[in-house]
Amino acid sequence: MAYDDSNVFARILRGEIPCARVYEDDDTLAFMDAGQVNPGHVIVASKHPCATILDLTDDQAAALFRTAAKVARAVDAAFAPAGITILQANKPAGWQTVPHVHLHVLPRHENDGVDVVWPRKEPGMEALTELARRIRVA
Repeated sequence: MAYDDSNVFARILRGEIPCARVYEDDDTLAFMDAGQVNPGHVIVASKHPCATILDLTDDQAAALFRTAAKVARAVDAAFAPAGITILQANKPAGWQTVPHVHLHVLPRHENDGVDVVWPRKEPGMEALTELARRIRVA
């Protein structure tokens, strides 16, 4: 996925589109998601022009997740949700809709209508060992 600097998050980072800021540092900006799934739904975006997590350096990825953890603690203190989901998606097939690397910090409540469902497959230890080997080699 190529980076497109006309995406909505890049425009927010440049100040072309207003946002309700939650937190900012040299590497990240956290702001309220305009499409609140539940009150307190925050986007944490990298300030670096990267489309996906695959494009971040290790330090940039660490900064993104450090901010997500900080924001999650604040969301928990402010809204006392029953749970918090951190969602990070990459490429369209991975559910990414904005081509700028970001995370959702989503406060959760019982029966809030949010669902993530996928078919669970249990291939067995031999297949799992081969899959792990392929990742290690890469």
